[in-house]
Amino acid sequence: MRKDLHVQLKFLREERNLSLDDLALKARVGATRLHSYETGEEIPSVQTIMKLSNALEVPASNLLDGVEPVEQ
Repeated sequence: MRKDLHVQLKFLREERNLSLDDLALKARVGATRLHSYETGEEIPSVQTIMKLSNALEVPASNLLDGVEPVEQ
């Protein structure tokens, strides 16, 4: 099943029983910014995706699964 990045991020965080603050601390990302990523208001940079995947202990591809490349 394909999921958007923000849906996958929230799913993985909740699956690990982490609060927004817990994951923000582990990933060194602001909790407000993390909330914006989870609601789809903002899209994290590649560097931030790497931080989040490390904090969640999953490959970055688990976060990106289902994300369609942006055409320019």
